[in-house]
Amino acid sequence: MRTVTLIPGDGIGPEITESVVKILKSAGAEIEWDIQTAGADVVEAEGKPLPDRVITSIKHNKVALKAPVTTPIGKGFRSVNVQLRKELDLYANLRPCKNINGIKTRFDNVNLVIVRENTEDLYAGIERKIDEDKYEAIKVITRNASMRINEFAFEYAQKNNRKEVTAVSKANICKLTDGLFLECARKVAEKYPNIKYKEILVDNLCMQLVQNPENFDVLVLPNLYGDIVSDLCAGLIGGLGVAQGANIGYDIAVFEPVHGSAPDIKGQNKANPTALLLSAIEMLKYINQNDVALKIENALYKTIEAHTHLTCDLGGTSTTDEFTNAIINNLNIH
Repeated sequence: MRTVTLIPGDGIGPEITESVVKILKSAGAEIEWDIQTAGADVVEAEGKPLPDRVITSIKHNKVALKAPVTTPIGKGFRSVNVQLRKELDLYANLRPCKNINGIKTRFDNVNLVIVRENTEDLYAGIERKIDEDKYEAIKVITRNASMRINEFAFEYAQKNNRKEVTAVSKANICKLTDGLFLECARKVAEKYPNIKYKEILVDNLCMQLVQNPENFDVLVLPNLYGDIVSDLCAGLIGGLGVAQGANIGYDIAVFEPVHGSAPDIKGQNKANPTALLLSAIEMLKYINQNDVALKIENALYKTIEAHTHLTCDLGGTSTTDEFTNAIINNLNIH
């Protein structure tokens, strides 16, 4: 039995968390949940959206599954996601993007992985007011962070039989910062002669992704580009509702969906739990419960392909509960 920190989040978070926990239990996952609340709903009671107890729990358990947490735009508290990544040094954001049979998209041959640096760049949050009409934000790129994210990307490629890693930058404009990122990518690439190495500017990448996404395998990017491109790639496979994610450090990993907390449909039993479920499947693989992970994955794909119990964002009319029960019913069908 493995103890895992569970953060139900807010908005639709608790609903899709309930769904995923139910599916994992039905599939026989050997997990004991350490439930920790965080986000907008705990600010009034505890004074901040990410209480210290949450960090303590994750540090102790080493693995967490996290549902979406609301981040106010322009004011309010700082992003819980950003805080978690910094506090726990979760330096690699991993986002596999692969077509799922049964979900209609413009492309049917997408199978790429985004490796996004997770701790610096503009997300360092260094901003200042110069005068009433001028503000600035500092973009921070370091050798240490650039080396380790590129090493993560090449190691991932090698372990998962990927053939190519493409480093993404805007080094023609940001010659020092992005130039350093590319310098590190080239240095790491030399250690992996069996993996093809390419470079591309981020604007050119975006154009090519919406024309020929099958041309890309593993993409490694600084934080800001990685954030933007990963959402673009989610659009290639059906949207954020089917986009999984993981934040990984040296010995700690937090698995979470890419989408937000969707407070507009909170409590309506219409949220799609697929992205959180896919993240949980990756978590099961991470903790070496591969058989259960494969069992759930097959049941999910079978449910989506059948097209009889889909939530509205996937083109169906089913509730969250109906979709969940359909997956559970498919767990034992081979």
